[in-house]
Amino acid sequence: MESAAKNIHALLEAAPSALYLQSVGELVEGGKWAELNDRFYRTLSFGTGGLRGRTSGKIVTTAERGNARENERPEFPCVGTNAMNFFNISRATQGLVAYLHDWNRSSKISTKPKFVIAYDPRFFSKEFAELAAKVASENGCDTYVFGSPRSVPELSFAVRYLRASAGVMITASHNPPYDNGYKVYFSDGAQVIEPHANGIIAKVNTIASEAYTPLPKDRQGKIEMIGTDIDEAYMRRLGTLVLDPTVIREAKSLKIVYTPLHGTGGVIIRPMLKRLGFNFEVVPEQDHFDGRFPTVKSPNPENAEALTMAIDLAKKEDADVVVATDPDCDRMGAALRATDGKLKLLTGNQIGSLLAWYRTRTLFEKGVLNKQNASRGVIIKTFVTTDLQKAIAEHYGLRCVETLTGFKYIGAKLGKYERAIPAYQNYVDLSEEETRKLRLEHSSFYVFGGEESYGYSGADFVRDKDGNGAVIMFCEVAAYAKAHGNTIDELLDDIYSEFGYFAEKNGSLVFEGAEGATKIARLIKSYATDPFPDVLGSKVTSVRNFETDKIEDIENDQIPKEKMLMFELEDGTRIAVRPSGTEPKIKYYLFAHRRPEKGKFDSVELNQIKTEVKAKLDRLWERLHRDAESRLGEA
Repeated sequence: MESAAKNIHALLEAAPSALYLQSVGELVEGGKWAELNDRFYRTLSFGTGGLRGRTSGKIVTTAERGNARENERPEFPCVGTNAMNFFNISRATQGLVAYLHDWNRSSKISTKPKFVIAYDPRFFSKEFAELAAKVASENGCDTYVFGSPRSVPELSFAVRYLRASAGVMITASHNPPYDNGYKVYFSDGAQVIEPHANGIIAKVNTIASEAYTPLPKDRQGKIEMIGTDIDEAYMRRLGTLVLDPTVIREAKSLKIVYTPLHGTGGVIIRPMLKRLGFNFEVVPEQDHFDGRFPTVKSPNPENAEALTMAIDLAKKEDADVVVATDPDCDRMGAALRATDGKLKLLTGNQIGSLLAWYRTRTLFEKGVLNKQNASRGVIIKTFVTTDLQKAIAEHYGLRCVETLTGFKYIGAKLGKYERAIPAYQNYVDLSEEETRKLRLEHSSFYVFGGEESYGYSGADFVRDKDGNGAVIMFCEVAAYAKAHGNTIDELLDDIYSEFGYFAEKNGSLVFEGAEGATKIARLIKSYATDPFPDVLGSKVTSVRNFETDKIEDIENDQIPKEKMLMFELEDGTRIAVRPSGTEPKIKYYLFAHRRPEKGKFDSVELNQIKTEVKAKLDRLWERLHRDAESRLGEA
């Protein structure tokens, strides 16, 4: 590909090094053209909040392997403009720092920008964090760096706690071990959105080389290591997520098994569960940092396989609940002991709905929310998250605000609500009780927010999804169920019986590399230009194209443009299609529901509805899969 050849020459000219020359030379001599194309067909782009890509190629060169053995991490990251390596970390940090300096000047801020950096246990995470700190400080930023792996939500908290200008998290969430990433947060503690995202992109795109000239020493910033002080401040705030401490005391027999899946979750969750009085055990084989994630195929807590060891321990210990967090601890998956005694996985939509229902109900029971102030309460969910949460919000008189996929949009809403409070500038200094009072009097009170992809939040002191907080909130729901003599699936059925049975099915098609990116683009364009008129005999009554249509939420805020289409069917079924912002796949979200016409569903009726709706969603996915193959000419 012509662009690959151009990028190879540009890299070698801008930053000549023995590693780069040897790696490219070895691939050329071996005729590994597909590998070269994947590594160089583009320069890794600044996407949804930052960068994400491979740290090692599908083929690892001898130079990259270095002194590492075959089963170890390569000594050096993947050489290529389309890879996560020192070249792109330097470019991204230079661009971000340049943007922060410009922002300070335009905002008439005379002090140096402040930068917070955290990282997970992935390959090269520590080295990337150290390089980012060096680049930032040598270009005039004061930099705070966590001394060991920490989670995404703690980074978000630290940005606000330290009054920083920005934050960077080195992570690729639950991606395979060979991936890593660079997520950028602004001063509000949320991932960057417009106008900052495009401003940073523009700055990064002007930088062709990883090399730069450091500022004179007197203009450089300091580098300060941080850790336990931030941990303690964050944990104090996490403790306020518990709405009813009595249910924890009343459910002493509740047994919990937790696994951090070799990631950052154990840093905070272990001491928090102990502090709150929960009875728990941690999977010992997964209770240490390891970027290989050797005990799982994928460190993704939404996959059953990732929870195998935790479930095995739960069976052995007769535990009630299993909770797991991904390596950067922004997502949480869970399993429960069902009424038949077996351990059963919950979906992200089910977990979120349980949390939304419990927190709303308990806030009303405690008198924090009432009929007079209910209109101030808000549940926030993405367009591709279950409508059960909307039904719960409407039942209690709360608003349900829908956003695009990405917790940065929920974070943006929280920032908007904060700015609506008089003298909000000292908001970060206030206690949870004080901010709650202000939100209920002057703005919007955030009850719960979540995504179907296992991300949840129950308060605004973190502006991203919070796996630490999610574990605490879910364990409280489990304690509530236990204290009332129920299992969690019985609790969920009670919710279905009252609000209606809502079911979802997610599907995805994976297309890797340059050729895969072309296929994903073709499919999205095909759905926009040639939408299906009906599906399984039900007519498509509306099509919303989020890339071209003007769409507003219920607060009259315009939804940003995104490549996503949503199809509404005559029978109430809903289909959403979008390319992933972080993985080489196109995603499909299918929704169906049945509401009780009067009263509640009884248990027999509910079980029958579950069977019917599941079968319908299975047929729908088969139909969409075949249709996608046909559109690509692969049927």
